[in-house]
Amino acid sequence: MTGTPDAVGALLGSGPRRAVPLPEPAERERLRVAYGLGKAETAQALGISASTFSAWEQGRREPQGEGRAAYARLLEGIVAQLAAEEAAAAEPLVAEPEPEPVAAVGVAVAVAEPESAAEPVGQAVMLDQHPDGSLVMAGAAPCVQCGQPSVYRAQGRPMHLGGFCRPPAPTAAPAIAAPPAVPPAARPAARSAAKAAPARARSAGGRGGKERGGEDWEQAAAARFPAGPLAVLEVAADGRGLVAYGADGQETVGEPPTGRTLGGLLEWALRTGLGTARLHRYGKDGDPLLVLTDAAATELGLPPAGRDEKTQYVPRIGRLPDTHRQVKALTKDGWQLTRRGFGPWARIHREPEAGRRQCVQLCVLPWGALDSAGWKLPDGLAAPELARLLGTYAQRVHTPRGSTAVSGLELVTALRPPTRPVRTAGGWTSGPVEGSRSRVFDAAPPEVPDEHPLAAERADDAVLIAEAWDWHRPLTEREQAAPFAVGLDVNTAFLAAAGRLNLPLSEPVHELDPVFDRKTPGSWRADLSGLVLDPLLPNPFTPDGSAPTGPAWYSTAKLAYAVELGAEVRPSEGWLRHESGPYLDPWHKRLRQAYVDTMAALGVPLDLADRDPDAFLAAMAALGTGDPAELAVLGAIKQTAKGTIGKFRERPRGLGYRPGQRWAALERPTWDPLVRALVIDTATVNLHRKLARLRAELGTAPLAVLSDCAVFAAPGPSATDVLRRPDGTLSGALRLGVSPGHVKFEGSRPLAEIRGLLADGANPARHIKTGGLVSADE
Repeated sequence: MTGTPDAVGALLGSGPRRAVPLPEPAERERLRVAYGLGKAETAQALGISASTFSAWEQGRREPQGEGRAAYARLLEGIVAQLAAEEAAAAEPLVAEPEPEPVAAVGVAVAVAEPESAAEPVGQAVMLDQHPDGSLVMAGAAPCVQCGQPSVYRAQGRPMHLGGFCRPPAPTAAPAIAAPPAVPPAARPAARSAAKAAPARARSAGGRGGKERGGEDWEQAAAARFPAGPLAVLEVAADGRGLVAYGADGQETVGEPPTGRTLGGLLEWALRTGLGTARLHRYGKDGDPLLVLTDAAATELGLPPAGRDEKTQYVPRIGRLPDTHRQVKALTKDGWQLTRRGFGPWARIHREPEAGRRQCVQLCVLPWGALDSAGWKLPDGLAAPELARLLGTYAQRVHTPRGSTAVSGLELVTALRPPTRPVRTAGGWTSGPVEGSRSRVFDAAPPEVPDEHPLAAERADDAVLIAEAWDWHRPLTEREQAAPFAVGLDVNTAFLAAAGRLNLPLSEPVHELDPVFDRKTPGSWRADLSGLVLDPLLPNPFTPDGSAPTGPAWYSTAKLAYAVELGAEVRPSEGWLRHESGPYLDPWHKRLRQAYVDTMAALGVPLDLADRDPDAFLAAMAALGTGDPAELAVLGAIKQTAKGTIGKFRERPRGLGYRPGQRWAALERPTWDPLVRALVIDTATVNLHRKLARLRAELGTAPLAVLSDCAVFAAPGPSATDVLRRPDGTLSGALRLGVSPGHVKFEGSRPLAEIRGLLADGANPARHIKTGGLVSADE
């Protein structure tokens, strides 16, 4: 026996050793998010890896020893500062003087005033503390304010940490006696103490909520733009001056466009109240858009397109020279151009006035602004019809800002602005908006395109390949006997994939032998060659549908599906993002609604396929005879969905690029190839899952797939001939309908033609569309 009585006594004399209490895992995460901390920076401060911190926060591993104590101190510090901010909760989001709030000494949370108050105002209540200042924690019990579990106590009752929950309005929370009021003389000091900590802003949603003073911010913003989002300018019928058509296609009322100079037209646009209200509380109002027809551009003195750099706009260069008289005139009048210069989509601005943004977007039609890039407009559109078309797109999606891809990316940032105003002890500054991408960071080497500097030294097999399917196979004996081939196409597959998709919000962290976590977006190197799947279906892990032959890089979406299919996944390395969220979900919801509304305007309502599949197929067949303007809007919406995803991996373009250099898109917070990879891979996984269900239910397998179009051998030429069950009902594995993710009829061909295409090595899915080819971009 080696122990001694003295040693035992020393152990007993130190008192009981108990683990420092920590809140429940969900509350740990909510605290960090409420304070505005990222996982990576928190892990670095605690001296641990990001993966270890994730395990601590999610409760998969309990911290011990000094690490646990440090983590507890961090959470308690967050409690104190959030509580101090909560005590000053009446302070405005804009710098305006307000009455001094009553502050309490110590750690406090806000409790609602009685119902009789016009607007409930918080009073401070102390959280219970031990003599050493640490917070009292006990078993989780329902918070007296919000009813959610809390391990903290205020005067013995369960209470959440400061700034963490709100009492349900308008009813008051259960009464908790407030501490004695702070004497008036002490209030200034208490206020200063509360303001000493950085004001980590409370989470603000994109919709709803009221600005200080009780005015709804959405209504206030909308009231500033009575003239609508845009105007199409045309020369008046009598040839005297310009006339403007608003988003409804009608001539604008009130003051007509004045002057014959660009400067005068810009002034008119700002005076008239053109523009759009912001889509998020912390976003920016949309700048007015002025569309110049050929005649209007000539009236304003803009040069025609051509090859003479001195006298014409040269498409190859993409902008007027800075020495052009129109550019010099704008500069003289106090206007400035963005770095893109004066091109087909020129953004012109000057210093703000009275805190209001002074910026106008031009769309110059004779320079090809709407000739391509997703805009497929009917020929010969008059100015009123063009205004109605663009106005419809602006109302349903976003005011056009360039190509449909550019407009889609602008919509993303309008719905998820990167920053918000934050009040600190030193004044106002910018802080991140929760759930947004607020910083620029490089992607991981496997994810970047070949032109990126990080790709210079990577091996050929060290690339994450995320592309849609281009696959076909030989016909089976049973398929050889079928008379027809039928193509079914998934509606806006990428848009459907983006809904609620967990996407990266932070920089990649390189880890060796990581444990796979389907909740962590990233790139993982793993070997899936041992996973045996149905040979009549395209393999979901390669773009050509063939089986993997060895280790390769996969996105989280692909590896999670491999686990679902029974693979034992053991990545050898990974580039992982430890901050993530459904970044594109607001974008998905808005575009989905725009797509559904446009289809309804074209005579195909959302529920038609469920009510009458044959009527749905007939309505889709007649779609091309609908309103040309609505058809153009529909095409623009689909191209917006695809183009936005492509923008997350925008490659270099333009005359100024040199191989090996960085390019402008890399300096955007929205440039991240992993986002694109996750959307494309999720769309592929979704389609494979549906094809597998159809195969299990009906024994039917596709003979070719191109992106989101699958071709099947069938007894008849209709979509119902592919989906009909023996009892006459239709399978739901591939569900007919308008909604993104549902399918529509793409076309049919006699099977004899399909045999010929296969013999030539061509993909039948590319040729199945009646009357033309199917593009991988459709």
